[in-house]
Formats: sequence, structure tokens, C-alpha cells
Amino acid sequence: MSPSRYLSVKKALFTPFLYTFIQTNTPNIMKYNTLPGTEISISEICLGTMTFGEQNNESEGHKQLDYALEHGINFIDTAELYSVPASAATYGSTETIIGTWLKKSGKRKQVVLASKISGPGEYAAHIRSTGFTKQAVTEALHGSLKRLQTSYLDLYQLHWPTRPANYFGVRNYVHSEAALQEDNFLTVLETLNDFVKAGKIRQIGISNETAWGTMRYLNEAEKHHLPRMKTIQNPYSLLNRTFEGALAEVAMQEQVGLLAYSPLAFGVLSGKYRNGQTPEKGRVTLYPRFDRYSNEQCVKAVNLYYALALENNLTLTELSLAFVRQKPWVSSTIIGATTIDQLKENIATTEIILGPSLLKGIDAINSEIPNPAP
Repeated sequence: MSPSRYLSVKKALFTPFLYTFIQTNTPNIMKYNTLPGTEISISEICLGTMTFGEQNNESEGHKQLDYALEHGINFIDTAELYSVPASAATYGSTETIIGTWLKKSGKRKQVVLASKISGPGEYAAHIRSTGFTKQAVTEALHGSLKRLQTSYLDLYQLHWPTRPANYFGVRNYVHSEAALQEDNFLTVLETLNDFVKAGKIRQIGISNETAWGTMRYLNEAEKHHLPRMKTIQNPYSLLNRTFEGALAEVAMQEQVGLLAYSPLAFGVLSGKYRNGQTPEKGRVTLYPRFDRYSNEQCVKAVNLYYALALENNLTLTELSLAFVRQKPWVSSTIIGATTIDQLKENIATTEIILGPSLLKGIDAINSEIPNPAP
């Protein structure tokens, strides 16, 4: 965007509003939400751990876990696929690091622990290619429990659909005959129900799922008196608000809590990549293929959000995380960090509440550059 174009857009978007935010008197007090339809209390910030085993070693992972708990986070999310980028060499490494921490700390009952079974795909071919068959779920769950050194999971999630669908940076649905052939929703629920009855899973959830897939699981659960999906873990940020198109209504009407991942868009919404910067240890710098939040439209939007934050004495990180956290369909916001300083900054955003006029400013930018990232 040229300087003159940027200034004209900025003026048009920003002039009509008085931007305000509210800062609470007691900083860094964690708030908690109830996992929908349960008695499980989860912190409104969840510690994402996919860097453990790749960008963070065991000692660094343990320090993050200690810091998170000391500052009110009780919700930890992982997956058998992790660490990321996924590879055969690091498969299960994140769960292993969490497991050694749980054993050392003795704090299993103090955390709500979530993990996921991988779906099929090239990036998961080193794990399995059988989808969510009973054998696959059994193998995946038992493997996770062993690595995590626990006898149960508070939340077990399906990492992504086994049918072709638009997820992981795919913006629009492209129909495939393979999608018509999949009708295993009931079988998956029955399999998961067996593990719920056995006490190995408390609650179940989905991830990277569509509105249609979500409703299929909910309808089958109601029809056959099986456990309901209580959560959906999908991307949600200032650069990707596509969840609001159909899934937000499903989440509110059906009481399925969004566990929002990538709220900082691979770190792009921290502002550290602005003006062509390439921080040495940044995820996008290290792994250029993670570029879904780096296109030209994203760059333009980030500059506008950065200016909006600056005008309101906020950092871009504060603006971005507060926006996600305040939405009524969000049960918890999953943050990932590679340093304690990043984790500290992310947790500190809990004291910030964006006022109505500031939210209008955010919506004005989204209207100008709607959902630049898929």
C-alpha cells in the first residue's frame, strides 16, 4: 500500500470514532469460563504447546508450564502430531515433554489437559493413514496417555476431518466425491463413548471442522444418546474471522465452545514481521511455508490494526488477543510462545477490555479488508 493510500484509508476508517479501551485496576488476574455443558472450569487463555520439541527444548517447555500455572492458566492443549512442523523425528515430542513435567510437578489434577488424534494427510503419513477407525482411535489415545504419563484426558479432540474439506488455510469448499462417501460420524462417536465410559476421556471436541460437520456430530449424538462435542478448535483472529460466517451461530445455539487458535496469526499480529522484518527465531522466518498470514492483503490489514492499536496506547498483540478473548463464542484463546517474555505479554492482555467504539474501528478495517487470510 502506498503511503498516500495508507493515510487515506486510515483517515477514512479512524476519523469517525473515539477509540477507547478499559484497563482493569488489578492486572494479570486470570478469568475462567466453564467448558460448555460441563462443570470443568478453564482459563480464558490456554497454553498451546506445539513448539515444545522443535523450537523449545524440554527445559524451556517445563519453564513455560510452570510460569503459566503460576499466573492462572490451568488449560493446556497439545496433540499427538506435535511438535510442529510435524515430522517422524519429532512425533509425540510435545506430549512427552508435558508428560515429564506432569510427573515431576505432580500437578496433573491442577490442569485441564487436552490432546488430539491426527487425521489423514501427507503431513501425518508418518503417524497413520486410517482416519478415525476404532483401531486408530485406540492406538492414538493410548499413545497420548503413555507419553503424557496420565490415565485420562479432560478433552480429546479430532484434529481435523478425515473427509476433504476447507481447513488449514483453504478458504473455500471444493466438492469431492470422496466427501460423499464418508459417513462415519456415528462410528466415531461410539468409539469415543467407549473411552468416556472407561474413564480415559472426560469430554470430546472437534478441530478444523465446518458447520456441516459440527452439526452432523451433534445430531448423531442427540439421536443415539452419545456424548456431544463440547468444543471446536478453529483458527480465529483479526486476519481470519471466517468462524463468524456460520460456525459462530452454531457455537452459540448449540453450546459448543470455540478454542481459538492462531489468535496472533503465526506471530504476524504481534507486529514483529512488519516492514519486512525477519526476526531470527520467528516461526515464519524459520518455516517460510507458514505463509497464510503473510500475503499482500494481510500486510495491509496488519498495518491498519497496528496504527489503530498505537492510537489507543495498545500494542498490536494486546489489541489482537483482547479482540478474540471478548467474543461470546470463545471459551478459551490458545496462545503459543517460544519465550517467557512472550508468554508474559500474552497473559498480561487479560486486563484489557476493548470498548464499543474501538470494536467499531476494528470492524471498519475488516470491512475494508475482510478476512485477508483463510
